[in-house]
Amino acid sequence: WRRPGRVGRCRIPTKASQMCEAFFLYIMAYMDESKKGITMRYNNCIEGRFVDRPNRFVAHVEIGNSVEEVHVKNTGRCRELLKPGAQVFLTAPGSVGRKTKYDLICVRKSTGLLVNIDSQAPNAVTLEWMKSQSFDRIIPEYTYGQSRIDFCMVRSGQRYLLEIKGCTLEVDGIGYFPDAPTERGIRHLEELAHAAREGIVSTLAFVIQMDGIREVRPNMATHPEFGEALRNAREAGVHIIFLPCHVEPDALSIQSSIEL
Repeated sequence: WRRPGRVGRCRIPTKASQMCEAFFLYIMAYMDESKKGITMRYNNCIEGRFVDRPNRFVAHVEIGNSVEEVHVKNTGRCRELLKPGAQVFLTAPGSVGRKTKYDLICVRKSTGLLVNIDSQAPNAVTLEWMKSQSFDRIIPEYTYGQSRIDFCMVRSGQRYLLEIKGCTLEVDGIGYFPDAPTERGIRHLEELAHAAREGIVSTLAFVIQMDGIREVRPNMATHPEFGEALRNAREAGVHIIFLPCHVEPDALSIQSSIEL
């Protein structure tokens, strides 16, 4: 995010509530100037070809001369991505007691666009960035109201709430969320709106898990209620930001931040 004439810094207003908001916008601008490229990497990555997906948790992937059952790290539909013959990338975490050896983490669309579909990656890469900021505490899975918000950050006694959504759906150069109905996503927006009304700086961040996409819109065709909840949250004072990423088969990195 950039505001003309205020790249990398934000003038601090006098009112306490405005000061909280200004600080959050400041750190987002600081990331764009100095901390972009924070990267999370996978180990033991290999290439394969997608065969089919019998359920939302597993897929069959051709690796070399054999077909392996692998874990799909995304419970969304991903129908436009997981097509027979699609080039995919997998990682072998080596965890004890796993039913499958590999996790499916990336897919290359027919257009050539590489998409990270690991639903845990957005939180992981955002956490890596936040560790480089001047927060006193970062609390994952913070309980607020009836929900767990992805992160609560604390600085000088002030709380900041941050909910992360990963975007893997692209149509004509625009990102869309969600790719399947999400009542949980609506509940998160309602909680953030409530927090914003109470004076807590609250933000919803879309981590865009592909290159070249700088905007995410609500997927009205799939879940119009989410679009309405997003509009209500913005009107309540919730910040909406986009975090465009660079994707490699074995890495994901935040490149910038853009506020809606």
